[in-house]
Amino acid sequence: MTKPVITVIGSINMDMVTEAERAPDQGETLMGTAFQMIPGGKGANQAVAAARLGARVSMIGAVGDDPFADVLTENLKREGVATAGVKRVSGVSSGVASIVLSEQDNRILVVPGANGRVDRALVDEEAERILASDLVIMQLEIPLDTVIYAAKLCKDNNIPVLLNPAPAHVLPDELLETCTWLTPNEMERKAMGDLPQAVLQKLIVTEGKAGACFFRNGMEKKVAGHTVDVVDTTGAGDTFNGALAVELAKGRTAEEAIRFANAAAALSVTKLGAQTGMPTEAQVTRFLST
Repeated sequence: MTKPVITVIGSINMDMVTEAERAPDQGETLMGTAFQMIPGGKGANQAVAAARLGARVSMIGAVGDDPFADVLTENLKREGVATAGVKRVSGVSSGVASIVLSEQDNRILVVPGANGRVDRALVDEEAERILASDLVIMQLEIPLDTVIYAAKLCKDNNIPVLLNPAPAHVLPDELLETCTWLTPNEMERKAMGDLPQAVLQKLIVTEGKAGACFFRNGMEKKVAGHTVDVVDTTGAGDTFNGALAVELAKGRTAEEAIRFANAAAALSVTKLGAQTGMPTEAQVTRFLST
């Protein structure tokens, strides 16, 4: 089968990960147990996930003029993600995420930095690349205006769009109408409020280890998840979305794509780090066969 062509328009961050026995309370100082700097950002994470799972992936995004910029761009290249659409922005930092890992919990604070400069002009510059895609993935760690603009460009040219509406946000009707797939988690789904039946048909709601659900003919259908030994849940949702996008771009049904994505997400939480834990296509296939 020909490799699906996927373009990700989204965020690129440096994740600064601190491990501790528990998260500190307000005003409290605790001693942590470990610290790492790991390339991340929802957009970059989903691009890496899709590339590891066999897609030809291009990243459209932005980094700053700090020391993180080269590290983040080179990391994407090593993972096989094309970075011609990643622009450098002077006078701002690259995006950063401060992550505290404790027990089976994670808490994340994101500073967008250059991600806030992913604008309409960049979408226009990269329009040829976008319109050569089998599917486009976006999230909400870049300006909402850019997401709306890019989704309309794709809709007008019959390019499917998978929108991961994270962080949680109330979405305008025009965006709900132009996206092909919407993949909130349970909290993000609540933030979306009541939705018309036409939009419900686009939803794939992730439910952690319980799996995910989707809707057909007004009925909710569940696809079971997997029980594994959890090391780090950071990036599990991004792995799910990257995997889902690859399978949908191959023409799989929603149920088939979700089953594959559930397995990929389960494997991802057995290792530390958002991107470092992401599995290959062979690993997911082997996991499903057992």
